[in-house]
Amino acid sequence: MRVTARGKVAYVKLEDKISGELFAQAPVEEYPGIAVETVSDSSRYFVLRIQDDNGRSAFIGIGFGDRGDAFDFNVALQDHFKWVKQENEFSKQAQAPDSTPKLDLGFKEGQTITLNIGQSKKKERSRPQGSGGLGLLPPPPGGKLAPPPSSRSTNHNTQPLVGGRDTGCLLDLGSGNSNSAAPSDPSSTSGSDLWGDFDSVSQQ
Repeated sequence: MRVTARGKVAYVKLEDKISGELFAQAPVEEYPGIAVETVSDSSRYFVLRIQDDNGRSAFIGIGFGDRGDAFDFNVALQDHFKWVKQENEFSKQAQAPDSTPKLDLGFKEGQTITLNIGQSKKKERSRPQGSGGLGLLPPPPGGKLAPPPSSRSTNHNTQPLVGGRDTGCLLDLGSGNSNSAAPSDPSSTSGSDLWGDFDSVSQQ
């Protein structure tokens, strides 16, 4: 079997395997159609309408031993008539001019466009190399942190007791002079004055 085409008509030719002499041929003008029909219960068997030069026709059945050969035969006919359909559409478009208005995509006089090439990529910010990946600073070197201040030292409006154990305050933001330090010896203070007599110290 050979499948050939002359123009838009396909021909299924049955030839002698040894001599190549033509036994019969089936002109196929459309597919699927009456010239080549598939059977309902198998993909390997077909019915061909063969014709001679005098116009006499007969129907014969053919079968393929291999399913792949039957598939190739079917696809060859489909591809040919797909090409025929495209040729018919092209010829119709050539005969009938396009009546739809064409889009004018050219530039008008004085019209300009701006292209930004290479600036669309966003710059990736370098992430800090931290232990947690959150950008936190590492703890200060030196080990332990200072303990939190006592509940009495956080109240800046109260004065520490004189002569007691609570006179170790290092900084009182509520006092007028924040740079002065509390005396280490509570017995040197006079009366209720926590800071002592600065006049006597400055005169010596």
